[in-house]
Amino acid sequence: MALKDLIPLGMSLPHRAPEPIEMSTVRRVAERAEALGFSDLWVTENTLDHSFSFDPGLILTYAAAVTTRIRLGVAVVVLPVHDPRHVAAEFATLDYVSNGRAILGLGIGSDHHYKEFEVSKERRVRRFREGIEVIKALWTQPKVEYQGDFYRLAGDGMVIKPFPADLAWRPPPGCNSACRRPRRRLDRGGRIERRRLQKIRAASARRAREARPGPRDVSDLEARLSIGGRAP
Repeated sequence: MALKDLIPLGMSLPHRAPEPIEMSTVRRVAERAEALGFSDLWVTENTLDHSFSFDPGLILTYAAAVTTRIRLGVAVVVLPVHDPRHVAAEFATLDYVSNGRAILGLGIGSDHHYKEFEVSKERRVRRFREGIEVIKALWTQPKVEYQGDFYRLAGDGMVIKPFPADLAWRPPPGCNSACRRPRRRLDRGGRIERRRLQKIRAASARRAREARPGPRDVSDLEARLSIGGRAP
Protein backbone atom coordinates (compact mmCIF):
# COMPACT_ATOMS: atom_id res chain seq x y z
CA MET A 1 0.00 0.00 0.00
CA ALA A 2 1.41 3.39 -1.00
CA LEU A 3 1.93 6.23 1.49
CA LYS A 4 -0.70 8.29 -0.31
CA ASP A 5 -3.26 5.61 0.56
CA LEU A 6 -2.56 6.10 4.29
CA ILE A 7 -1.86 9.83 4.59
CA PRO A 8 -3.51 12.37 2.24
CA LEU A 9 -0.76 14.51 0.72
CA GLY A 10 -1.34 17.90 -0.87
CA MET A 11 0.91 20.20 -2.86
CA SER A 12 1.11 23.80 -3.98
CA LEU A 13 -0.34 24.77 -7.34
CA PRO A 14 1.88 27.32 -9.14
CA HIS A 15 0.21 30.64 -8.34
CA ARG A 16 2.85 33.07 -7.03
CA ALA A 17 6.33 33.75 -8.39
CA PRO A 18 8.79 36.58 -9.15
CA GLU A 19 8.04 36.21 -12.88
CA PRO A 20 4.75 35.58 -14.71
CA ILE A 21 3.58 31.97 -14.58
CA GLU A 22 2.64 30.28 -17.84
CA MET A 23 -0.82 28.74 -17.86
CA SER A 24 0.65 25.64 -19.46
CA THR A 25 2.72 25.21 -16.30
CA VAL A 26 -0.36 25.46 -14.08
CA ARG A 27 -2.16 22.89 -16.18
CA ARG A 28 0.79 20.50 -16.31
CA VAL A 29 1.30 20.59 -12.54
CA ALA A 30 -2.42 20.14 -11.80
CA GLU A 31 -2.78 17.19 -14.15
CA ARG A 32 0.45 15.55 -12.98
CA ALA A 33 -0.43 15.98 -9.29
CA GLU A 34 -3.75 14.25 -9.88
CA ALA A 35 -2.11 11.45 -11.87
CA LEU A 36 0.39 10.87 -9.04
CA GLY A 37 -2.41 10.56 -6.48
CA PHE A 38 -1.98 13.79 -4.53
CA SER A 39 -5.00 14.65 -2.40
CA ASP A 40 -5.16 18.43 -2.78
CA LEU A 41 -3.83 21.43 -4.69
CA TRP A 42 -3.28 24.57 -2.60
CA VAL A 43 -2.93 28.29 -3.23
CA THR A 44 -2.63 31.36 -1.04
CA GLU A 45 -4.25 34.79 -1.26
CA ASN A 46 -1.83 37.61 -2.18
CA THR A 47 -3.90 40.41 -3.70
CA LEU A 48 -1.47 43.31 -3.26
CA ASP A 49 1.94 41.73 -3.59
CA HIS A 50 5.49 42.34 -4.85
CA SER A 51 5.30 39.06 -6.78
CA PHE A 52 3.18 37.83 -9.66
CA SER A 53 0.06 36.32 -8.04
CA PHE A 54 -3.15 34.77 -9.31
CA ASP A 55 -6.50 35.31 -7.64
CA PRO A 56 -7.05 32.13 -5.61
CA GLY A 57 -10.64 31.47 -6.60
CA LEU A 58 -10.03 32.03 -10.29
CA ILE A 59 -6.90 29.91 -10.58
CA LEU A 60 -8.56 27.08 -8.63
CA THR A 61 -11.51 27.25 -11.01
CA TYR A 62 -9.06 26.80 -13.89
CA ALA A 63 -7.50 23.85 -12.06
CA ALA A 64 -10.98 22.38 -11.59
CA ALA A 65 -11.53 22.50 -15.34
CA VAL A 66 -8.40 20.47 -16.13
CA THR A 67 -8.77 17.84 -13.36
CA THR A 68 -11.51 15.51 -12.16
CA ARG A 69 -10.61 14.18 -8.69
CA ILE A 70 -8.00 16.22 -6.85
CA ARG A 71 -9.34 18.67 -4.28
CA LEU A 72 -8.77 22.42 -4.56
CA GLY A 73 -7.94 24.58 -1.55
CA VAL A 74 -7.01 28.10 -0.54
CA ALA A 75 -5.13 28.81 2.68
CA VAL A 76 -6.26 31.35 3.51
CA VAL A 77 -8.76 34.00 2.46
CA VAL A 78 -8.43 36.96 4.85
CA LEU A 79 -12.14 37.21 5.51
CA PRO A 80 -12.44 40.57 7.34
CA VAL A 81 -11.21 42.51 4.28
CA HIS A 82 -13.81 40.82 2.03
CA ASP A 83 -17.56 40.97 1.90
CA PRO A 84 -18.57 37.47 3.08
CA ARG A 85 -21.45 37.42 0.62
CA HIS A 86 -18.97 37.57 -2.25
CA VAL A 87 -16.77 34.89 -0.65
CA ALA A 88 -19.81 32.64 -0.15
CA ALA A 89 -20.83 32.98 -3.79
CA GLU A 90 -17.29 32.53 -5.17
CA PHE A 91 -16.52 29.34 -3.29
CA ALA A 92 -19.99 27.86 -3.63
CA THR A 93 -19.45 28.31 -7.37
CA LEU A 94 -16.00 26.68 -7.22
CA ASP A 95 -17.42 23.78 -5.24
CA TYR A 96 -20.29 23.38 -7.69
CA VAL A 97 -18.21 23.46 -10.89
CA SER A 98 -15.60 21.11 -9.35
CA ASN A 99 -18.25 18.63 -8.17
CA GLY A 100 -17.58 19.11 -4.46
CA ARG A 101 -13.78 19.48 -4.46
CA ALA A 102 -13.36 22.96 -2.94
CA ILE A 103 -11.63 23.59 0.38
CA LEU A 104 -11.97 27.09 1.85
CA GLY A 105 -9.54 28.22 4.53
CA LEU A 106 -10.36 31.46 6.33
CA GLY A 107 -8.05 33.67 8.36
CA ILE A 108 -8.12 36.95 10.27
CA GLY A 109 -5.03 38.38 8.58
CA SER A 110 -2.28 40.74 9.67
CA ASP A 111 -2.08 44.50 10.20
CA HIS A 112 -0.98 45.20 6.64
CA HIS A 113 -4.13 43.62 5.19
CA TYR A 114 -6.31 46.17 6.99
CA LYS A 115 -4.10 49.07 5.92
CA GLU A 116 -4.00 47.96 2.28
CA PHE A 117 -7.78 47.58 2.01
CA GLU A 118 -8.67 50.51 4.27
CA VAL A 119 -10.60 48.34 6.69
CA SER A 120 -10.55 49.19 10.38
CA LYS A 121 -8.76 46.73 12.65
CA GLU A 122 -11.16 47.59 15.44
CA ARG A 123 -13.37 44.64 16.34
CA ARG A 124 -11.82 42.57 13.56
CA VAL A 125 -12.52 39.36 15.48
CA ARG A 126 -16.20 40.25 15.64
CA ARG A 127 -16.17 41.07 11.93
CA PHE A 128 -14.49 37.73 11.22
CA ARG A 129 -17.03 35.77 13.28
CA GLU A 130 -19.95 37.55 11.64
CA GLY A 131 -18.47 36.84 8.20
CA ILE A 132 -18.34 33.12 8.96
CA GLU A 133 -21.92 33.20 10.24
CA VAL A 134 -23.08 34.92 7.05
CA ILE A 135 -21.28 32.42 4.80
CA LYS A 136 -22.68 29.47 6.73
CA ALA A 137 -26.19 30.91 6.61
CA LEU A 138 -26.05 31.57 2.87
CA TRP A 139 -24.79 28.04 2.27
CA THR A 140 -27.43 26.35 4.42
CA GLN A 141 -30.59 28.46 4.22
CA PRO A 142 -32.77 29.44 1.25
CA LYS A 143 -33.46 32.89 2.75
CA VAL A 144 -31.32 34.52 5.39
CA GLU A 145 -32.42 36.87 8.13
CA TYR A 146 -29.28 38.20 9.80
CA GLN A 147 -28.70 41.31 11.88
CA GLY A 148 -25.08 41.81 12.92
CA ASP A 149 -22.90 44.77 13.76
CA PHE A 150 -21.23 44.64 10.34
CA TYR A 151 -23.53 42.63 8.06
CA ARG A 152 -27.28 42.55 7.61
CA LEU A 153 -29.45 40.39 5.40
CA ALA A 154 -33.22 40.77 5.15
CA GLY A 155 -34.54 37.62 3.54
CA ASP A 156 -31.72 37.45 1.00
CA GLY A 157 -30.30 34.18 -0.27
CA MET A 158 -28.24 32.30 -2.85
CA VAL A 159 -29.62 29.53 -5.00
CA ILE A 160 -26.18 28.05 -5.68
CA LYS A 161 -24.88 26.06 -2.71
CA PRO A 162 -21.76 24.01 -2.05
CA PHE A 163 -22.11 20.28 -1.59
CA PRO A 164 -23.05 19.26 2.00
CA ALA A 165 -20.32 20.43 4.35
CA ASP A 166 -17.77 18.20 6.05
CA LEU A 167 -15.70 19.07 9.09
CA ALA A 168 -13.07 16.38 9.53
CA TRP A 169 -10.54 16.64 12.35
CA ARG A 170 -7.56 14.60 13.39
CA PRO A 171 -5.47 16.13 16.21
CA PRO A 172 -1.82 16.84 15.37
CA PRO A 173 1.01 15.15 17.26
CA GLY A 174 1.54 16.54 20.74
CA CYS A 175 -1.79 18.31 21.09
CA ASN A 176 -3.22 18.45 24.59
CA SER A 177 -6.48 16.99 25.84
CA ALA A 178 -8.45 20.13 25.03
CA CYS A 179 -7.76 19.85 21.31
CA ARG A 180 -8.78 16.18 21.32
CA ARG A 181 -12.41 16.88 22.16
CA PRO A 182 -14.80 15.33 19.67
CA ARG A 183 -15.19 17.41 16.51
CA ARG A 184 -18.37 17.53 14.46
CA ARG A 185 -19.34 16.68 10.94
CA LEU A 186 -22.09 19.02 9.79
CA ASP A 187 -24.59 18.37 7.07
CA ARG A 188 -26.19 21.22 5.16
CA GLY A 189 -28.77 21.67 7.89
CA GLY A 190 -26.14 21.83 10.63
CA ARG A 191 -26.87 18.50 12.31
CA ILE A 192 -24.17 16.77 14.33
CA GLU A 193 -23.04 13.37 13.05
CA ARG A 194 -20.27 12.27 15.38
CA ARG A 195 -20.74 8.59 14.52
CA ARG A 196 -19.74 9.36 10.93
CA LEU A 197 -16.46 10.91 12.10
CA GLN A 198 -15.82 7.99 14.47
CA LYS A 199 -16.18 5.56 11.55
CA ILE A 200 -13.68 7.58 9.50
CA ARG A 201 -11.18 7.54 12.36
CA ALA A 202 -11.64 3.82 12.95
CA ALA A 203 -11.17 3.03 9.26
CA SER A 204 -8.00 5.13 9.13
CA ALA A 205 -6.55 3.39 12.16
CA ARG A 206 -7.47 -0.04 10.77
CA ARG A 207 -5.73 0.67 7.46
CA ALA A 208 -2.63 1.78 9.32
CA ARG A 209 -2.50 -1.40 11.42
CA GLU A 210 -2.99 -3.61 8.37
CA ALA A 211 -0.26 -1.87 6.39
CA ARG A 212 2.32 -1.47 9.12
CA PRO A 213 1.76 -3.16 12.48
CA GLY A 214 2.67 -1.00 15.45
CA PRO A 215 1.29 1.48 17.93
CA ARG A 216 1.36 4.53 15.67
CA ASP A 217 -2.05 5.82 14.53
CA VAL A 218 -2.03 7.81 11.29
CA SER A 219 -5.26 9.49 12.35
CA ASP A 220 -2.97 11.85 14.31
CA LEU A 221 -1.48 13.27 11.14
CA GLU A 222 -4.13 15.40 9.44
CA ALA A 223 -6.44 18.31 10.20
CA ARG A 224 -8.49 19.79 7.38
CA LEU A 225 -11.65 21.89 6.96
CA SER A 226 -13.57 21.09 3.82
CA ILE A 227 -16.67 22.45 2.14
CA GLY A 228 -16.74 19.57 -0.32
CA GLY A 229 -19.14 16.72 -0.57
CA ARG A 230 -16.82 13.87 0.39
CA ALA A 231 -14.98 13.04 3.58
CA PRO A 232 -11.22 13.65 3.20
